[in-house]
Amino acid sequence: MGLKASEWNSLERLLRRKIPSNLIITTDLAKEMAQISSSMKKQIGILVNRKGEVTHVIVGTHDMVELPNLVWTLKHGSGRLRGIRFIHTQRPREPIPQRDITYLVLLALDLILVFEVREGGQVGGLQYAHIVPQREDGTVRQEKVSDLGGLRSDFQAMINALEEELGRHWKGLGVKDQDRAILISAGAKKSEVLWESLEELEALARSDDIQVVDRMTQVLREPDPKFFIGKGKLNQIVLNAMQNGANLLIFDSELTPAQVRNLADHTELRIIDRTQLILDIFARRAKTREGKIQVELAQLRYLLPRLGGHRAFSRLTGGIGGRGPGETKLEIDKRRIKERISRLVNELRLIASQRELRRARRRVRNTPVVALVGYTNAGKSTILNALTKSNVPQADRYFETLDTTARRLRFPREGECIITDTVGFIQDLPRDLFKAFTSTLEELYDADLIIHVLDVSSPRLEAHMGAVEEVLRELNISQIPRLKVLNKVDKISKEQRDILCDRYDALGVCGLMPESLIPLVGKIQDFFLKGMVMKGKI
Repeated sequence: MGLKASEWNSLERLLRRKIPSNLIITTDLAKEMAQISSSMKKQIGILVNRKGEVTHVIVGTHDMVELPNLVWTLKHGSGRLRGIRFIHTQRPREPIPQRDITYLVLLALDLILVFEVREGGQVGGLQYAHIVPQREDGTVRQEKVSDLGGLRSDFQAMINALEEELGRHWKGLGVKDQDRAILISAGAKKSEVLWESLEELEALARSDDIQVVDRMTQVLREPDPKFFIGKGKLNQIVLNAMQNGANLLIFDSELTPAQVRNLADHTELRIIDRTQLILDIFARRAKTREGKIQVELAQLRYLLPRLGGHRAFSRLTGGIGGRGPGETKLEIDKRRIKERISRLVNELRLIASQRELRRARRRVRNTPVVALVGYTNAGKSTILNALTKSNVPQADRYFETLDTTARRLRFPREGECIITDTVGFIQDLPRDLFKAFTSTLEELYDADLIIHVLDVSSPRLEAHMGAVEEVLRELNISQIPRLKVLNKVDKISKEQRDILCDRYDALGVCGLMPESLIPLVGKIQDFFLKGMVMKGKI
């Protein structure tokens, strides 16, 4: 740093100073810092803990002082705040720097105090700032005093009261009841497209029992390699999280492991992306052995390329084998995961072969098969229950159904068919999930008729329709005859229903009104009785 021996000695003396718990800073310490700062022609800063001990001394430049990286690793105190205050000198007639406010919020510091150094090393005006719960005037309160005598002499009482107020505020928000998340969508898209994408992300979050407290977007030419979003937007998000008691940030785009790590380190919030959210929903909803295997397989495939030297996933210990000489922890983790993936794939093959036997028996009996497909939460399970008087779990949330269900439908006149309900589709379905659930979707290959269920009340009806059609093309089953069904027509007018049914050559129904499904049953029966095998539609 190029400091003189006398300057080193002066700085080391600061480390031996102690401040009474009721004071922000003593007059003697402030004067000493001002003299050192004036002599060195540099700004000087200190970090002080709740005991009044100076833990760090920081030397800046003539016009600024920044906190070192090690500060970001310091743990919180026992309360809501970190238990550390940042005090530094600065040039006359300057406001508290914006970077100080950023430090205050991102690090949850107890307080920031800056004071002017005037000619001759004299202490001038002082300014301090601290966090407050959400108020009309913002999250940070700033105060100015003309001299040291104007500083508060009840610092410890102020901090205790502040932490109690923060605790009451967050308790009032129900922070402990469930995760509270801020949703973030960013990218090189129009703002309205980003907001539309957040609508679906919010539906996914609600489906995972997460309370959404705010949504934010940012149009970017390209993602920031470190934080994905801009630093200014990140600071805004942290302020917002502090106001709303959020403990989770959910990004609508897939993040790199480094970005997740950087975001978590700088915000001290949990960070997940859209893929992780969907994986978590699937993990919650999987009930059958096959469903659980598929979810675990998708999770492991997602995790494998993200294993890094900084964080070992030692809890994934399935498939322990003999350790090779000189293997690192990372190599061992990767080998174990690959072995586990191999075993899960074999289990799925066995289950798939058993399912194929059941399908073969249906083919021998010549029982026709109808498959319900559609975007998640379009109402497929509700229609299945209404048609077959079944009790398959149904709810107004994404991915309520993960496991394929088959039920028998008897026609009013004669004959019967098997109706299968499949997992719902979604735009940009994570490839690992799509690959893991391929065996389940194999049921579609034996379908004689596919009923594409659409939520007619959705503002993104056409986008959802296109997403499902794309998946069917990827599965190479677009040649199977299809019938489009517009569900939830009770949520639109009769005129809208007629226009949309005509536009999409579809049948309008409401899964909650069994009488509306009578024409659908008639269509299915007519299709099989007449033996009509037409390409693409009835």
